[in-house]
Amino acid sequence: MIKSIIANIREELEEKDIAREQGITLSREIVRNCRVAMQHIHKMELEKAYSMIQTASSNMKKMDDVLESQPDIYYGGFVEHAQQEFTECSVMYALVSENSIPEPRELKVEPVAYLNGLGDVGGEIKRHILDLIRHGKLEEGEKYLSIMEELYMGLMLFDYPDAMTHGLRAKTDRLRLLLETSRGELTAAVRQQKLEMAMKTLEAQFLSHK
Repeated sequence: MIKSIIANIREELEEKDIAREQGITLSREIVRNCRVAMQHIHKMELEKAYSMIQTASSNMKKMDDVLESQPDIYYGGFVEHAQQEFTECSVMYALVSENSIPEPRELKVEPVAYLNGLGDVGGEIKRHILDLIRHGKLEEGEKYLSIMEELYMGLMLFDYPDAMTHGLRAKTDRLRLLLETSRGELTAAVRQQKLEMAMKTLEAQFLSHK
């Protein structure tokens, strides 16, 4: 009797271990997919980014299917990390392609993972703003600064214990710093642009009176 019980338990644990290994492998693949997608996003290679996001979405479904009957493993941490990465690149793609922001249900991710993914978007927006500054697109940079501010103000509302939000408060604090530095960099760039324009105007006036 005991031998049979132990054999059944071992079989269940073997199945659980196989599901866990498959889930971890798929989670890592999703993270890689999303990071490649983000590289394409910053290069404005949006078709390539979309293709990679679709690959990540397919792997997300595979991971969910593998862990469907293993809720203890599903909530073990690595699934949430993959969902955060997927949210981050999906939202950033929507922003730069001027599409509507996908909701948690659309992405099939947990709400807390979605919020933490949003918390990471701030760093990618800052990087995008710097690219826009380098290309002299300051008005567009102002638009993304407003998006970052809206994001920060929204995440501030979730003042719950870390046990519920899984580190969201720390990400929100970091987002505030990113917002401040981005505002400073953009302000400096606008001032520099105005100064250069004023100098060119003065130079043109000087030459016209020669």
